Parts: sequence; structure tokens; C-alpha cells
Amino acid sequence: MSTIANDIYSSLGIAGAPKAADKKAESLGQADFLRLMTEQLKHQDPLKPMENSAFLGQLAQFSTVQGIQGLNATVNGFAGSMASDQLLRGATMVGREVLLPSAKLALPDGGEAGGIVAAPSSGMVTFEITDPNGLPVRQFTVPAKAAGEVAFEWDGTNAAGEKLPPGAYGIAARHVTETGTATSLGTYVRGKVQSVSVGSDGLYLDLEGLGTAPLAHVLRVG
Repeated sequence: MSTIANDIYSSLGIAGAPKAADKKAESLGQADFLRLMTEQLKHQDPLKPMENSAFLGQLAQFSTVQGIQGLNATVNGFAGSMASDQLLRGATMVGREVLLPSAKLALPDGGEAGGIVAAPSSGMVTFEITDPNGLPVRQFTVPAKAAGEVAFEWDGTNAAGEKLPPGAYGIAARHVTETGTATSLGTYVRGKVQSVSVGSDGLYLDLEGLGTAPLAHVLRVG
């Protein structure tokens, strides 16, 4: 019967199931440690026996190693559970709109695009929209009444008022104070979540027209 079973495994191109007797332990267990301790006691010099402190020290080391191994297994299991839970929570964001830092904004078909900037003080914020080739297509200005968030909206038209095709466009913002001091600002744009994925360092969102961004970069969920 064993020959037939082995032939079946061979015909499938896989090795037969290993026998329990053939398995070798890759690490020492508690019984192995105690056996080694017993042999050490049997072969010690009767005139110089092992001190109790050394014996207890070895036992403490073994207990410590066992505890660390158990802790590692627990932590690994907890990390796996956290990754699964994070993916499930991230799935609830599919189809929702988020606000995140980006030098691009996605213009939907027939729609508008926008976001916010953080103005350092009152003044004027000038936005410049560029096409995929980096050529400017539109410029507009939004007043900042005070330091803080300044929202902006782009209707998707160029300088001539013509509607531009949907896609990803570049955006840059510059803040000018009443005294003429200019400062470049980072832009936070709206993006729609299409899907989520788990990477080695956390959850990532696939945003329509903007590409992939880590969840940690999301400033606000719409």
C-alpha cells in the first residue's frame, strides 16, 4: 500500500508526506534542556560542583528564552490581525472623497476640482493650473482674509473659458501679503478613493486620477 501511495505522489510530481520519525526538531525543547542539565550534573567535578547560582541562572535563561518565543508568536499573530482589520476598515473608504497633499488635481468628466491651502496670513493666493506637459492653462486668485484654510475651486476651463478634457493637471499656489511678500504654499486636493491595498508599511489608497497615496497622508474624509 505504501508503494502505491508513493507512486501516486511521484506521478503528481510531488514528494510523499514525510514520516513523523523523519522530522527533526529545529530547536531545543524543555525536555532537551533538562537532559543536558542532567548530563552536566553527572559529569561535573565532584571537588568543584556547580554552584546553585549558576544552576538557577541557566534555568532562568531557559525560561526567558521560552517567554520571548511565546511573546514573538503573540505579537506576530496580533500584527496579522491588525493588518486584516485595517484592510476591512479601509474598504469602507472606497467611493468616498478624501483631502490629501498633492501637486496634482484630478479633473472629472464635466465636473470641477478643488481643495484647500493653508495661508500664513491675510493676502491673496494665486493658483496656477498646468497641463500634463507642464504648460499653464489657467490662473486664478482667491483672497485670504486671515491665516488658516483657504478653499479653492477650478471649474475645469482654460484661460479662454473652454472646457478642458478630464485628467490629471498640475497645481501650484503662491501667497502674497499686503506688503508684497510672496510665499509658495502646499496644496491639498480632493480625490475619490477607487480601491485600497495593504503594503509593508500600512494601508494605501488608489485615488482616481491621482495614483496611490498612504492612508496616513489623508487630512480629511468627505
